[in-house]
Amino acid sequence: MDKIEIIKRLLKILDLPQKQQSDLCALTILGMANVREKDSWKRSTNNWVRIHDIIKFINENYNVNYAENSRETFRKQAIHHFLRAALIETNNQATNSPNFKYRITDEFLSVLQSLKKGTTWEKIQNKRQIAHFKKEHKSLIQTYASKKAMKKMPVKINHTDYTFSTGQHNQLQKAILEEFAPRFAPNSECLYVGDTINKNLVNRQDKMKELGFTISTHDKMPDIILYSADKDWIYFIEAVDSVGPISPDRIIDIERMTVNVKSGKIYVTAFLSFAKYKKFAQQLAWETEVWIAEMPDHMIHLNGDKFLGPRK
Repeated sequence: MDKIEIIKRLLKILDLPQKQQSDLCALTILGMANVREKDSWKRSTNNWVRIHDIIKFINENYNVNYAENSRETFRKQAIHHFLRAALIETNNQATNSPNFKYRITDEFLSVLQSLKKGTTWEKIQNKRQIAHFKKEHKSLIQTYASKKAMKKMPVKINHTDYTFSTGQHNQLQKAILEEFAPRFAPNSECLYVGDTINKNLVNRQDKMKELGFTISTHDKMPDIILYSADKDWIYFIEAVDSVGPISPDRIIDIERMTVNVKSGKIYVTAFLSFAKYKKFAQQLAWETEVWIAEMPDHMIHLNGDKFLGPRK
C-alpha cells in the first residue's frame, strides 16, 4: 500500500467522515507530517506549518499540482475537520496573521510514528497504538475543545457577554469595544464586529438597513461599526495588526457601501501600540482619526481644520 492509501485507511479506522477519507485529506496529513513516499513513518514530525507549506510539500513530493488559490479547499475539506477530530491544532494566532499555523497533535503524531512497512493493512498498523488513540479519542476532542475555550477572551458587546478567540487582532478589537467606545463613542451600539473564527459575531443588518446601508461577506467590511444615536454618527473602525488601515482607497470602498447614508461618518484606525502606528502612518488618509490602545485617553486627528466629527 502506498502512503496515501495507508492514511485514507487510517482516517477510516479513526471514524472520520467519508468525505474526509479522500486523497486531498490524506495528502494534507502527509504534508503536515513531512512524510515522503519512501520515508519511514518514524520520521513523521509535527512542526508548525501554513497551508501554503502543505501545498508546496505535496506538490513537490506526490506528483500533484494544487494551485496556491486552492488553500480554501484544503481548509474546508481537511483542516476544519481535522481540528474538530483533534488530529491537528492551531497556534492560536489571529487567522489573518502571517504567523497563523497548524500542526499535528502529539497524540496523533504517536499514531503516525507507530505505523510500519508492509504490503497489507494488518502488517502496517500498530493495533495497540491505534486502539489506544481511539479509546482516548472522545476525551482528546474534549481536551482540545476545552483548551480552546480557556484561551478565549471575554468581551462585553451591547451589554451582552461574548468571547473572542485569542490573538492580537481580537485583543485590539476588545480594547476598541471596552476602552475606545466609552470614551469617544459613549452610549453607542455595536452594529458589526467579527471574530477571527466567527466573522459575524455581531451583525445588526436590521439597524444598518435603517441607516441606509448593508454589508455582506463580499464587501471589504470594517472590523467594527458603531452607531451613536445621540449624535447620529456611524464609526467605521479598522483594528490594525498587520494589514488594513483607513487609507484613501479604504474610504472609497466604505463610501461606495454607504452612499445612501445620511448619518455622519467617522473613520478610525486603531492600533495596539504607538510603535505599530508609526509603521502605518504614511498609509493613513487625511480627515480620519487614530486611536492607540496603550494610550486610551488620547486620539490623533488627521483632520487639519477640526477635531472629531463627520465631514459634509
